[in-house]
Amino acid sequence: MPSTRLPEYFGKDLEAMSFAKNYHDWILSEFRDFLGNSVAEVGAGVGSFSELLLKTKIERLTAFEPSANMFPLLQAATGEDNRCEAIQGFLANRPAEGLFDSVLYINVLEHIENDAAELRLARDSLHSGGHLIIFVPALPWLYSDVDRSVGHFRRYLKKPLLQLIQDTGLKVVRARYFDIAGILPWYISFVLLKNQMGGASVAIYDKLVVPIMRVAENILAPPVGKNLLIIARKD
Repeated sequence: MPSTRLPEYFGKDLEAMSFAKNYHDWILSEFRDFLGNSVAEVGAGVGSFSELLLKTKIERLTAFEPSANMFPLLQAATGEDNRCEAIQGFLANRPAEGLFDSVLYINVLEHIENDAAELRLARDSLHSGGHLIIFVPALPWLYSDVDRSVGHFRRYLKKPLLQLIQDTGLKVVRARYFDIAGILPWYISFVLLKNQMGGASVAIYDKLVVPIMRVAENILAPPVGKNLLIIARKD
């Protein structure tokens, strides 16, 4: 059984990221075409991203969240949509017959100590032709007290993460760094000054910077970024 410990807390990072509407829309736009009909969202938190997924044309969403204090909020966010089943647990707690067209880890894999074992579990949870979709914090030198306080075991580099995914037998179909503009503000605020994440600063960045960077990075993928987006297929 893989180690899939996720912190049980009403995380300040989740509160702050609730202000990142444009950012979440941007992330979703990058993999919307790979979702398929049946989607598993691992570590769904309070359901902010689940609500976005339910605005797409997917037929079924299974949202996994182990934290006892966040799970009721996930239920409240998704409970009125009969396409969604919320499960208090991990991907390992899926029904034995349950397979998915896509499995999503949106800012979650960094919370899981044994990420290699988790990726094998994700592979085994996919239909043939299904997609693993990962969005994680990047660049180990950006690791800060914010990462530590919310239970991040690591930040990733692209090449080692690609190798980890390929070692599971999945084929990478898209991999790129994401949000180059966020590197310097993150480094100054959280690494050098050791600030905590706040909703106001997230909202300002989301309103003023994200729309510009979304257009710019769609034209030219950045060589480096604050995050990594990877899509892999099970053949």
